[in-house]
Amino acid sequence: MGIAGAPVQVRNANAAHVEKRSGPFMSSSLPVAGFAVIEAADLAEAIDMVSRTPCAVAHGVVEVWPLETP
Repeated sequence: MGIAGAPVQVRNANAAHVEKRSGPFMSSSLPVAGFAVIEAADLAEAIDMVSRTPCAVAHGVVEVWPLETP
């Protein structure tokens, strides 16, 4: 499938502004709510896609972990 690249945290509270931070969201009192594998042309497209998900818009955080072909 691939090798995981560097993660990016994506937030878009109230669909007002997309915020990106490098690195994983390692410490949280919230459990992982799920995961999805998406296909995107590049990291920018993946960030755009996930920034519109309910979790990113509802003051949550979505992590994007790019899969790179070895």
